[in-house]
Amino acid sequence: MTLQQIHYVITISEQGSFNKASEVLYISQPSLTESVRELEKELGISIFHRSGRGVTLTSDGMEFISYARELYRQYEVISERYGEKGKIKKKFAVSTQHYSFAVKSFVELVKQLSTDEYEFAIREVRTQKVIDDVSNLKSEIGVLYLSDFNLPVITKLFRTNKLEFHELIACDAYVYLWKGHPLAHKKSIRFDELTEYPSLSFEQGGNGSVYFAEEILSNHQYPRIIKATDRATMLNLMVGLNGYTLCSGIICEELNGSDFIAVPFEPDSEHKGSKMKIGYIAKKNIHLSHVGKMYIEELKKYLGVKNEDN
Repeated sequence: MTLQQIHYVITISEQGSFNKASEVLYISQPSLTESVRELEKELGISIFHRSGRGVTLTSDGMEFISYARELYRQYEVISERYGEKGKIKKKFAVSTQHYSFAVKSFVELVKQLSTDEYEFAIREVRTQKVIDDVSNLKSEIGVLYLSDFNLPVITKLFRTNKLEFHELIACDAYVYLWKGHPLAHKKSIRFDELTEYPSLSFEQGGNGSVYFAEEILSNHQYPRIIKATDRATMLNLMVGLNGYTLCSGIICEELNGSDFIAVPFEPDSEHKGSKMKIGYIAKKNIHLSHVGKMYIEELKKYLGVKNEDN
């Protein structure tokens, strides 16, 4: 088994086909196929299911790829630190729930570095995908939130996938809506005042459990619910349908525009408030890269988090 073969397998799993992977790797498809066959023979497993539509990982392949990514990530760290400068393009990726502040912090990070030297990626994805991406080292950092409600389920996933959660900030629930909404003028909003308006939430796909919801108080019963897959659609629904969502109240006007506001949610005996603990996850026993640490500093700066040594 060679690092080159590991790199080939990782690229194939990311591209979803041998053909696309061969183009990215600048290698002929027959040579790529033969190299993977030799690796599978050596390991005694099948890494990929092959079909006319591409390839998917087998159960053995999923386990192997998690170790392979971890190993190759360590190789990249060593190459970055000790290898010939400029020979390998460094990579940095973040997976996040749909947070504009995470994107804004990423923008500020990229401004400080050269895209000639680095290959950057940021992915706004479902909660389960944030966890999977960091677990498989597809992303170095994942940004998400915990609450009293989802804590037992999500932290169990962290333990299973050898991830650590680092809290950045805790905040109360806010009602996020557009400035033309009938309730936008209020100093606080109760749950019963929201019943005639649609609650907006980000779709979580097959894992549609309330524990994976990105909106706080997701375990409450909402008379009207509309699901979206991206922030732009969510904002359009707020304007077009007077929709709302319950969130952290952290708004990035530069990205979302100035037509939206966050009004404090007023809990009652039936609909108690809950703290959102926003933070990041990273793989256990793997030190953050220099760029990863820079990104965390940008998150802290935006969120107004003071460093412990200050």
